[in-house]
Amino acid sequence: MTPDDPTARHPGSPLGEPAPTAPVTVPTKVMIVVGTAAWAVALVVILLVPALHTGERSWWPWTCVTGIALGAFAWWYVGRGRGNASGA
Repeated sequence: MTPDDPTARHPGSPLGEPAPTAPVTVPTKVMIVVGTAAWAVALVVILLVPALHTGERSWWPWTCVTGIALGAFAWWYVGRGRGNASGA
């Protein structure tokens, strides 16, 4: 093992600590759009199939509407680019 080896262990512990790793960059806005689109597709399917929004399942469309609303909020929050969302 060389000093630049990413699998190298830190000394000082009998088992050794794993070498620090860089955080993974994630395309947050893309994930938000995909998730919101999935909720929108689910809403369309639920509204087109009567068995999925009548009787005891009458709350299902509202679940999709809530998912779409939370996706819109997430898009706005991440788009601000402040605080924890600044790197997104």
